[in-house]
Amino acid sequence: MSVTERLRELGIELPEAPAPVGSYLPALESGGLLFLSGVIPFREGMLVAEGTVGRDVDIGRARDAARQAVLNALAIVERAVGLERVVRCVRLNGYVASDPGFHDQPAVLDAASELLKEVFGDKGLHTRTAVGVAALPRNAPIEIDLVFELR
Repeated sequence: MSVTERLRELGIELPEAPAPVGSYLPALESGGLLFLSGVIPFREGMLVAEGTVGRDVDIGRARDAARQAVLNALAIVERAVGLERVVRCVRLNGYVASDPGFHDQPAVLDAASELLKEVFGDKGLHTRTAVGVAALPRNAPIEIDLVFELR
């Protein structure tokens, strides 16, 4: 089954790929890999949540933000090279704007990892970091970057 068919089966419609908010490329293909710049959880031009997880954003909203960031990332992949070229997801780096007492970054980023597994099956399994940070661009609670292997 193609990735496009799988998305349709899951009832997922990709958003418009977000434009860069600075001087960088959203995606760069090199050596058979596609590297994505940091992706934050915009939906229709607005962040789905703002602030620090554990203070302003609860874990459920943070998980929703992580899923939205993955949807945005997939839209970037589709525009850059086409989702059908993806062989597998290799790496997900996840950053969670965290209150000093919040230590459940992996649970937040599991939502991103689970969506990649839903879309790509076993080829969506990846290595990952889950890092708590003081702040992220635009006051986003989540930022992810990904590396995909391409055919």
